[in-house]
Amino acid sequence: MALSPGESPGFLLWHATLRWQRDIAAALTPLDLTHVQFVLLACTWWLNTHGEHPNQLALARQAGTDVKMTSQVLRALETKGLVEREVDPADTRAKRLRVTAAGAELAPRAIAAVEQVDARFFEPVALDDAVTLLARLAHPES
Repeated sequence: MALSPGESPGFLLWHATLRWQRDIAAALTPLDLTHVQFVLLACTWWLNTHGEHPNQLALARQAGTDVKMTSQVLRALETKGLVEREVDPADTRAKRLRVTAAGAELAPRAIAAVEQVDARFFEPVALDDAVTLLARLAHPES
């Protein structure tokens, strides 16, 4: 017997995800970033602040995004002056990613905006419980 929509974890997750994505998009619109642009900018910024200058493949792995789509979004971030691609001296076919001064100024502001949305969205659930559940769902092999 089929579950009712209110009893279906997948259906509830679908609706929760849609609500969360709308809230994130609303927070990022004033910063002129899409959700994917935010994720790639934030990941590049975070890696750069930890001494890493990733190539597109490493960034896609960190962000959990498709490599081809990552390349397209990075072009948009580059056009906006938020990210630069530099030739890797060790492999001239590869490009290393670095946030620009404008990207380094915007990334922490965008992260703060997204963290505010997350705090409101997940408020009904204890933070440790939410992180444990989502980590388990995101990485079931762990």
